[in-house]
Amino acid sequence: MTDQFAMAQVQLIPLLIVISGPSGVGKDSVLQSMKKRELDFHFVVTVTTRRPRQGEIEGVDYFFVSPERYAEMVKKDEFLEHASVYEDCYGIPKQQIVQAFASGKDVVLRVDVQGAATIRRLCPQALLIFLVPQTKDELVSRLQARKTETPEALELRKTTALQELGRVGEFDYVVVNGDGQLEGTVDDILAIIKAEHHCVHPRKATL
Repeated sequence: MTDQFAMAQVQLIPLLIVISGPSGVGKDSVLQSMKKRELDFHFVVTVTTRRPRQGEIEGVDYFFVSPERYAEMVKKDEFLEHASVYEDCYGIPKQQIVQAFASGKDVVLRVDVQGAATIRRLCPQALLIFLVPQTKDELVSRLQARKTETPEALELRKTTALQELGRVGEFDYVVVNGDGQLEGTVDDILAIIKAEHHCVHPRKATL
């Protein structure tokens, strides 16, 4: 009887999981590692107006759209959250989340710190996880190693990223993503998600 009662308490309510952190902290690498483990999550594909970087695949890394198409999607209220970041626009499509929840799947979003704050306001029951580097110098080194921006754009990213580290208090959990520790970072995230599914009062995200 006790075992039956315990099993009845485990409610498999889908989670809305937000992976965030400053630019250069490794959000994309963490998501790629999670995907390689073939977990039963839905990873939301973000819509963006920026140009594809080398190796990025349409519909896998992002949906790349024109500014005109993006503006039309905003007008039709197709995004859960959308924002302009470093002169480019990004949006989280609502429909992907609705469909995943209907199938009982946890949903994973990768957004910047600004976007995470918006999602917290719109969906207080979302699970917000903040990635940080081991040191500030590590973060700066990663941004410099990209070599994808002009010197001016790089300085803006560095300044913004260091400021965003101070917003960790807006999140539910913090996970260190140090150099060479990617798999351990993912292990920590999965442990957090597992624990959340065993909460007595589970989160129930609604859009």
